[in-house]
Amino acid sequence: MLFAVRMDVSIPQDLEAEAKAGLLAAEKAYSQELQRKGEWQSIWRCVGEYANISIFDVAGNDRLHEILWGLPLFPYMKVDITPLAVHPSDVAVG
Repeated sequence: MLFAVRMDVSIPQDLEAEAKAGLLAAEKAYSQELQRKGEWQSIWRCVGEYANISIFDVAGNDRLHEILWGLPLFPYMKVDITPLAVHPSDVAVG
């Protein structure tokens, strides 16, 4: 199943620099491993914001939930999820 997920991040300003660096490194490693596996298909920065829009291709709702809750930055995120379906006007569909 395909999902578009917007993640808006709001890390507390008073978070210790070392803790923040550790979170960011863990987040990058986690997301890149999921990208290599093909479940996290793409990630796009929202210009001028601490946010991204990502495309996930996962087995279902439960797997997406598991992935999102596993994000080290999840406690500092607002997440909006949109399930996706093939559009009949897509040239790739024919």
